[in-house]
Amino acid sequence: SFNSLNHDMTLAEFKFIWYMEYSHRMWGRVVGLAYILPAAYFWRRGWLSRPLKGRVLALCGLVCFQGLLGWYMVKSGLEEKPDSYDIPRVSQYRLAAHLGSALVLYSASLWTGLSLLLPRHKLPETHQLLRLRQYAHGTTALIFLTALSGAFVAGLDAGLVYNSFPKMGERWIPDDLLAFSPVLRNIFENPTTVQFDHRILGIASVTAVAALYLFSRKIPLPRRTRMAVTSLLAVACMQ
Repeated sequence: SFNSLNHDMTLAEFKFIWYMEYSHRMWGRVVGLAYILPAAYFWRRGWLSRPLKGRVLALCGLVCFQGLLGWYMVKSGLEEKPDSYDIPRVSQYRLAAHLGSALVLYSASLWTGLSLLLPRHKLPETHQLLRLRQYAHGTTALIFLTALSGAFVAGLDAGLVYNSFPKMGERWIPDDLLAFSPVLRNIFENPTTVQFDHRILGIASVTAVAALYLFSRKIPLPRRTRMAVTSLLAVACMQ
């Protein structure tokens, strides 16, 4: 990396990058200990129910897997590629896996915590409520996919290709959208296609969240649920 990209880097500039990486690793280890040590204590005291024990073990495994994925990702940026003259960078596939794993871990931890802290509302299972729940699940999947596409943008530095919006340069659909062969490879390895997909997914996510909010206004919902939907719309717009 030093020879091909940062040959003019000073020691102070290197230290800045090094400390960022070091802090990230240490923070990850602190997060792991903050989860595993209390979980072991609660387990030993007999405070965990049988279903909760399974969930705790799954989350514990996910914490360890997340750290392993982080190491595997960084390793890809340090490997020698004799046939490549590209800028050294981590694999966009491993970066997306690392981010996706972190999102699953965070969501599962939050869901578990809120399930224990807040009693579940018992609402009549009307057709409208079922549709709202299904739509919320679909919106969640769309947002997750959008976030993963962002990891591919970061991994390929695809944000540097076009910096205009809503058009990409002078065109709505750029010429090099499907420049790679086979066509499927463009989705994951062509910076133009990766940025184009991320834009489309981002717009689709905001639209889906707005539609979810409007649909929820037609259904009598508890105050806590209404606050959650409104907060989701606010965060989507801010994002």
